[in-house]
Amino acid sequence: MTTANELARLERVADLRSVWPDEAQDFTPWLAQPENLAVLSEALNMELETEGQEERVGPFRADILCRDTQDDSLVLIENQLERTDHNHLGQLLTYAAGLQTVTIIWVVRTFADEHRAALDWLNEITDDRFRFFGLEIELWRIGESPAAPKFNIVAKPNEWTRSTGQAAKGDGILTAANLQNRRFWEQLDDYLNRKNSPVKIAMQGRHFRQGRHYIKTNIRESGCEVEAFRMTAKTRPQNIHIKMAIYGEGHDDNSVQLQQDAQSEFTEPLQRRLTSGGKGSILVLSNDHADPNDESDWPNQVEWMANALEKFAAIFPPLLQEFAAGD
Repeated sequence: MTTANELARLERVADLRSVWPDEAQDFTPWLAQPENLAVLSEALNMELETEGQEERVGPFRADILCRDTQDDSLVLIENQLERTDHNHLGQLLTYAAGLQTVTIIWVVRTFADEHRAALDWLNEITDDRFRFFGLEIELWRIGESPAAPKFNIVAKPNEWTRSTGQAAKGDGILTAANLQNRRFWEQLDDYLNRKNSPVKIAMQGRHFRQGRHYIKTNIRESGCEVEAFRMTAKTRPQNIHIKMAIYGEGHDDNSVQLQQDAQSEFTEPLQRRLTSGGKGSILVLSNDHADPNDESDWPNQVEWMANALEKFAAIFPPLLQEFAAGD
């Protein structure tokens, strides 16, 4: 049992560059990793998922482009391991103008009073398509332990405290987009049940209750999971698609082989990419002709998605079991 005399001292690491020498080469790739982005997500009560690094927006390249999976909204992160300056503030305004609907997060070592006031003013004069957050990052350690990051919010939208408090009490307030997502997943679930399909979706899961743009399925194999998506944001191509994530040793080679073995079963191209950080691989089958906002076309979209999910369930688990047996 630890006594009061044995308690260690919590000490702040003054020099951030002792851990991240270079902002672009060290800090940005670190923050883009899912396990590190989760720390920022927790501070903001968001669920952020990295979509890319150094993404071009107008004449600039944004450090990290994310999506908040709670409402499918774009989130752009700009990093600065120094005191805030006018140049970076100008870049943030360019990003907002170029993306039209976006949450912008400015992560810095220290906020100048005038830049904190600028973010507060932007949150006051812009409508709900834009949200500006300012966060200072600190590093702390106990004794010789590894340093741990801490994000402090210094600027946020006016309604953020109230809305996040409501979300913490339950599933939060559902937007029109959330409700539309739920109606679509209900129709997909009904279709699968009427077919006595082996594929099931998590109708009691949080992603369904909160009306997320994606839903988890029961298609699982060791190191693999399959999800269904419907993308309605104006800032990206609208479509419906199925995504299978593959993790574990050999995921890269396995995903290449899976893509080759399964492509003949699908009319649409089976696309492949690595997850952020390269720790997994993703296979995606998209219906780019579907407009998720066109409810009159939902029966066709539901049928396409159900058939695609059933093919995923029939094709991929046996192939993955073969890979596992071979290993």
